[in-house]
Amino acid sequence: MKFDVAIVGSGLAGLSVALHLAQTRKVAIISKRELLDGASNWAQGGIAAVLDSGDSHDQHIADTLVAGAGLCDEAATRSIVEHGREAIEWLIEQGVPFTRDESAELGFHLTREGGHSQRRIIHAADATGHAVQVTLEQKVRAHPNISLFEHHCAIDVITSDKLTPNGVHGGAPSLVGQPRCYGLYVLDEQSGKVLTFETEHTVLATGGAGKVYLYTTNPDTATGDGIAMAWRAGCRVSNMEFIQFHPTCLYHPYAKSFLISEAVRGEGGLLKLPPEAGSAGGTRFMPAHDERGELAPRDVVARAIDFEMKKRGLDYVHLDISHQSPEFIKEHFPTIYARCLELGIDITQQPIPVVPAVHFTCGGVVTDLAGRTDIPGLYAVGETAYTGLHGANRLASNSLLECLVVGRACAHQIAATPRADLPALPAWDESRVTNADEEVVIAHNWDELRRFMWNYVGIVRTTKRLERAHHRIRLLKEEIDEYYRNFRVTNDLLELRNLVEVADLIVRSALSRRESRGLHYSRDYPDTLPKALPSVLTPRRR
Repeated sequence: MKFDVAIVGSGLAGLSVALHLAQTRKVAIISKRELLDGASNWAQGGIAAVLDSGDSHDQHIADTLVAGAGLCDEAATRSIVEHGREAIEWLIEQGVPFTRDESAELGFHLTREGGHSQRRIIHAADATGHAVQVTLEQKVRAHPNISLFEHHCAIDVITSDKLTPNGVHGGAPSLVGQPRCYGLYVLDEQSGKVLTFETEHTVLATGGAGKVYLYTTNPDTATGDGIAMAWRAGCRVSNMEFIQFHPTCLYHPYAKSFLISEAVRGEGGLLKLPPEAGSAGGTRFMPAHDERGELAPRDVVARAIDFEMKKRGLDYVHLDISHQSPEFIKEHFPTIYARCLELGIDITQQPIPVVPAVHFTCGGVVTDLAGRTDIPGLYAVGETAYTGLHGANRLASNSLLECLVVGRACAHQIAATPRADLPALPAWDESRVTNADEEVVIAHNWDELRRFMWNYVGIVRTTKRLERAHHRIRLLKEEIDEYYRNFRVTNDLLELRNLVEVADLIVRSALSRRESRGLHYSRDYPDTLPKALPSVLTPRRR
């Protein structure tokens, strides 16, 4: 399998890179499932950008810096924000059906979300990600220079330090100096065969790692694959302790990880205590936690909900927008209205039961603003990457903006790079492995990992809980590594291997931060240090 560029992941970042490159490069897109099965397709709220003369880059930057609790890279933030309008205009050119508003300067409706001082969220009703992904998917499928590999799971990237002079995988380094990425191994799930992709450029766009936790708004594909692959290859990772819990995930036994958009609070939704809270039932509680009320940043709102639930022994709280007219609700939130109605909740008449759930991985693989990692030939974009934009807490709707801006910059960087000769890469070696005898081990370890990460590395943390998680991860890693060495790879095994790697990075990063800041709150270190520094982990050369 020889391509100019291989992109692992089919979310907005990956598809953006592909479409910007496809005129001049032969591109492969590798997707674990179907193209639309990633987190981008689930994004409800919209994309933040300065699109109105009443707004400004400086205001958007200031809002991002405040939400990021001192840890945003200001230069990176400015660069991404200042390229926002052209990114949106590119999507409009592609035909994305954003919600119209003829009275607005650009002709599109702008909403407001928590942490934003202005209305600057362009959206397609309450299913923006789906509208964007469907539009770009059609263009990707029709492009003659783009090859799609759905139901293919990336295993690891291939770097020069893993090659021996005779081309055998796994021996002593063959090349002196910094390693370079030459491609990757990929499991074809339908045939069970491992393919070797030889590429000049490999782009990791696999999304976040929400499935490392028991409760998440992320799709099942969000297993931290790109972060784990880059770490194993020798790339630094940063700020992995900052896991964003979305404050409002629908609480219902038959609704799997259904997100109630930030925009519901942006359009007047109020958080209230349910009747189970006794005499306090029906009362708002956010003003007691933050003067911004329901429009406080996500970390503040998530901690407030967590506090009220634990204090009062509640399973959920209520989000109530029923004071708005039914017409307003159905126009602005048709997807949420329809889904809740399917479950017997009429949000025009009733409050929505909600709980916090893991939503976004703010840290990731250290990159520059063109997606370049520490290893030449290897890039990371989107939620997989750490550019410095999100700091200690992501500002709502900045994630899709980052996907677009950095995705385009990554494509331009690759297009400007001189062509390189590739060495012959070895085939995947299965000569010393057998079929797994007890796959129940994978299911058991997966469940154990996600449960103790939820209990020990959640919204509120302690050093003791983190150390307990670290100990369990060490034992699990030994078990999983042994399993990986002895049995043929499967999708479940690869995802579990990546999840435990990412869990380890999260816990190690959390233990290294001896303060509370943004999304990381420690009872042992409740104060915020005067100087904000990112946490950076550097892998040992293997």
